[in-house]
Amino acid sequence: MNSKTRFLTFVTVMLTVSSVTVSTVIAKAKLTNQSKLFINGIGAVQVGMTVSQAAKAAGIKLVGDSPNNNCYYVMPQNEPKNLSFMVTGGRISRVDVRQNNQITTLKGAKIGDTEAQIKSLYPGQIQVTPHKYVQNGHYLTFIPKDRADRNYRVVFETDGKLVTEFRAGKLPEIEYVEGCS
Repeated sequence: MNSKTRFLTFVTVMLTVSSVTVSTVIAKAKLTNQSKLFINGIGAVQVGMTVSQAAKAAGIKLVGDSPNNNCYYVMPQNEPKNLSFMVTGGRISRVDVRQNNQITTLKGAKIGDTEAQIKSLYPGQIQVTPHKYVQNGHYLTFIPKDRADRNYRVVFETDGKLVTEFRAGKLPEIEYVEGCS
């Protein structure tokens, strides 16, 4: 094999590896039940993105309420189920997880966990307040220590024992108990 042929073979291999790497990265970015919720987003979707940016980052179609008002919700057309995004001012402001015990936070918190488990995952960073509608229920609010995250929270709603749903996002939207209502 002469040097020109070796070079062309090398370039072909590198282009193939590059396209496989890009495809793999794109495939991994798709929003699924294995995507992790973090203080300001889930998977590749971050608070502050427009709906079209979020759909592109998630690799899925987002559908939902009419964007005629300042606050509405969109959700994945298919999977993951029971996941929604609050949109305010035309941008994602919060992520809500309901009736989906597959999606977890970065630390592994999920629906069905006990209040004690949540407190142990986030020692010294959980503020407990009474639930507005569930007798004996609580809001367990994760308050970040990092100054860069001071405007974000994760809120776990409980029935007094177990997490029934949770959400992550920015202030003040993260504290809206009734969502956009």
